Amino acid sequence: MTGKTPATNLEMDLQRLEQWLDDLIGTCERLNEENYVLRKENDLLSTERDELREKGDQARSRVETIVTRLKAMENSV
Repeated sequence: MTGKTPATNLEMDLQRLEQWLDDLIGTCERLNEENYVLRKENDLLSTERDELREKGDQARSRVETIVTRLKAMENSV
C-alpha cells in the first residue's frame, strides 16, 4: 500500500484530468488557428487560380484570332 488516502488519489486524478483538458483545449486552439490560416491560403490560391485561368482564356482567344487572320491572309494571296 502506498499510504495515500482516497482523497489524495482523487486529487491526483483531478489534476491529471485538468492537465489533460488543458492540453486538449490547447490542441483545439492550435487546430482552429491552423484551420483559419489554411482557409485563408485556400481562398488566395483559388483567387490566383481563377486569375490564371482567365489569363489563359484571354491568351487562347488572342492566339485563335491571330490564326484566323493568318489563314485569311493565306487564302487572299
